[in-house]
Amino acid sequence: MLTSKQRAYLRGLAVHIDTIFQIGKGGINDNMTEQISNALEARELIKLRVLDNSEYSAREAAEEIAEAVNAEVVQTVGTRFVLYRESKKHKKIELV
Repeated sequence: MLTSKQRAYLRGLAVHIDTIFQIGKGGINDNMTEQISNALEARELIKLRVLDNSEYSAREAAEEIAEAVNAEVVQTVGTRFVLYRESKKHKKIELV
């Protein structure tokens, strides 16, 4: 579980990263969660976006994906959300 300080720090880092996944009308499937899990292992912090044609809200998608890949929801703003999971092999982000 992230503390509010850790969450604030991660939000600051997330400002400068690009959105790398989009959830559209196809929804969330096993293939997508596997790709997201791999991206989290490589990067630790990723930004995703829910498209207008998706049946998910950003909050719903964030919570469902976070649970599926064992990650933390850092923030949800509009249609975008940020996930964090500590990497086992490529640890870059030091949380205090």
